Amino acid sequence: MVAASAGNILTWIVWVGAAFACLGSGIAVVTFKNPFYSALALIGNLGSLAVLYLLLSAEFVAAAQVLVYAGAVMVMFLFVIAYIGHKFETPWAGGPTWQTVGAIGAAAAIFIEVIVAIGLKAGGRLDHAPHVARSFGTPSEIGRLFLTDHLLAFEITSIVLLVAAIGGVILGAHSRRAETDARA
Repeated sequence: MVAASAGNILTWIVWVGAAFACLGSGIAVVTFKNPFYSALALIGNLGSLAVLYLLLSAEFVAAAQVLVYAGAVMVMFLFVIAYIGHKFETPWAGGPTWQTVGAIGAAAAIFIEVIVAIGLKAGGRLDHAPHVARSFGTPSEIGRLFLTDHLLAFEITSIVLLVAAIGGVILGAHSRRAETDARA
């Protein structure tokens, strides 16, 4: 009984550490002025999410999180950031605009709506663990869902990432050309 309790305490310690790391790195992503440091903080955020997935016994999703997102996608982001250069914009120069205030208000309203929806939908069911099938979260089940029910979303996501990379390269080429013309 003592071993089970110690394991449960260790699980909670890891969960709290990963949750705080996720929150801290998420805040760092939006507060760092240097986009390279923001991208590195995002890698930390994706890594802490992978730890949370491991605690949920979703090993495949955690591995995919690290390999696909923290690995491949973030390397692509870092290449685009390195290609564009270190252009700093000051979004808060001159105080917040009405768009900024509206965006913060909309984000707060959505956050409150999500909390209320979860509270109403859960209705006391958070106390009881639901029955989960043995095939839930297995690579074959995830692959089946990706290639049948969610194929369109899966392909659209890959196209959006490709367009984002091409757009970053085009923007970088235009900014470098503008710098060269300005120096001449």
